Amino acid sequence: MATNGINSTTNSTNSLFGAERTSTSTGKTASEDMQARFLTLLMTQLKNQDPLNPTDANQMTAQLSQISTVSGIEKLNASMEKLLASYAGTQNMQAAAMIGKTVLIAGNGMSLGDNGAVGGVNLEGAADKVTITIKNADGKVVQTQDLGALPAGINSFIWDGKDGAGSTAPLGNYTFTVAASNGDKIIKGTALQAGMVNALTMAKEGVQLELSGKKSVSYSDIVQILG
Repeated sequence: MATNGINSTTNSTNSLFGAERTSTSTGKTASEDMQARFLTLLMTQLKNQDPLNPTDANQMTAQLSQISTVSGIEKLNASMEKLLASYAGTQNMQAAAMIGKTVLIAGNGMSLGDNGAVGGVNLEGAADKVTITIKNADGKVVQTQDLGALPAGINSFIWDGKDGAGSTAPLGNYTFTVAASNGDKIIKGTALQAGMVNALTMAKEGVQLELSGKKSVSYSDIVQILG
């Protein structure tokens, strides 16, 4: 009687999964080829088992579970690849549609043009008083603007370019800080800077958007589209 059938077949079964990745010469997929090999080995194992010491049913169940798991992982990986490719294509189209639009990103810069400047604040809670302090490149306060009460979340605002004395401030780059409160409670507020999307490029890390001032940001850095 062939008492070595079980061990030799088990060893062959273990090597079966290593061969899965490279066996494509028959025109079948790696998964199909692996399943065919497994069935052949299983039939050989059953034919050569010792009648007085048959193959352990638990061992056979484990081997069947292995082949099912490996096949399932292959299908899952293939589905994920398709899903990621579809997501990337959708993201590219959305990014392309943003060219010419003004967006908000993290930052406290403001660019004053002929039509004023745009900025944003992200509040962790509703505030009954929100104030922004605008400074020039030298760090001198140019204007303190009261935005009034604002809800929690992202809010945008426009600075008309006037300084504290009512005169028109020089065109150029400014910075601003945010102070918010609700009664006696301080509300945390984060400054958001605006920029117009002029172009987009494809990089290894994903879509990169070029904003006015030649600032490059990731698509995921955009927190709001202003239009």
